[in-house]
Amino acid sequence: MLNSVQWHEYQGRWTMLAAKHPHQAERLAALYRYDILDTEREADFDDIVELAAELCGAKISVINLIDADRQWFKAETGLGVRETPLDTSICSHVILENDFVEIPDTQADTRTQDNPLCRDEPGLRFYAGALLKSRDGFPIGTLCVLHDEPYALSEFQKKSLRTLAKQVMRELDLRMALRDQQVLLGEMDHRVKNSLQSVSSLVRLYQSRAGEENRDAFDAVSRRVDAISLLHQELHQAAEIETVPLARFIPRVIALLQDSAPENIVIEAEIDPISVGSAYASAIGIIVSEFVANSIKHGFANKRAGTISLSLLNGADGHVTLTCSDNGAGTGSDTRPTSAAEGLGHRLVDAAASQLGSEVTRTATENGFSLSLTFART
Repeated sequence: MLNSVQWHEYQGRWTMLAAKHPHQAERLAALYRYDILDTEREADFDDIVELAAELCGAKISVINLIDADRQWFKAETGLGVRETPLDTSICSHVILENDFVEIPDTQADTRTQDNPLCRDEPGLRFYAGALLKSRDGFPIGTLCVLHDEPYALSEFQKKSLRTLAKQVMRELDLRMALRDQQVLLGEMDHRVKNSLQSVSSLVRLYQSRAGEENRDAFDAVSRRVDAISLLHQELHQAAEIETVPLARFIPRVIALLQDSAPENIVIEAEIDPISVGSAYASAIGIIVSEFVANSIKHGFANKRAGTISLSLLNGADGHVTLTCSDNGAGTGSDTRPTSAAEGLGHRLVDAAASQLGSEVTRTATENGFSLSLTFART
């Protein structure tokens, strides 16, 4: 199918140019949405052209994308260049036609017989190409094979070339979908962070107006919002959205706690490379936050200096042990709760431990306070 005949002088010779696609603007928009032009070579695509050349017994194979004024090669074998002008493009003719085009002898075909690349010696005498089509049906290029002698593909070779062309488009479509998903996640992340910041601001406003008997409750809510905000950021950054690396998440929780701690208190941690589900990460973040807050309040009164230590260590049979300790007042504190039934912080810790399928062991001595629990890693 030739929509119109156009001729162009190229290097002193006249050659037939392909007409522009009848939906050129939409076709180019479809191509540009893939954001693939002028990217580096990649093994995923190089492997496809090498396999196409081998299957078809061809010297040259190209993943060819037809831009407005050039043809650009995402991958090629046997050619040695990344782009050429449309003046000598065979594929610019092919995107106007059927899903698959074979030209057994380019010197005997009106579309290519005047093409300098075909008539010069050694010229391109054989061409076969399968269209690369966007999801909305626009041709953006071809996967093609070429030879320097007249040739003909078998039915198996034609089917193989079509199948490989579909694989190229599956890869491009997948990359575009992942990129679009990242944009959407970024927008969602922005909105969630704004919402959490608003909640945190409201909590702190009510906290400043609350009576002494309600401030512990507001403190606990504020810490939980902060932990959830950090968890949300971690999930957004994680490669696997359901998995949280604790060696990265817990230090961020600790950094937030250290910023609000008195200068006389140091928080330190030892964390093995452990990844858990988001629900477990949230529970661990709450336990750490509550322990640090209670230690600051009850263990280091009157500007007493000291250290709060945290560890998350791998154990046997896929179990993890969380230990939190301080070298504060311990049993010498007059304000620290002494049982799980006393204190909002204790109740929050026990609730979080139950989410981990575990129970907390607490120890208080004159040298400080500690808690520990062991849970099965998900």
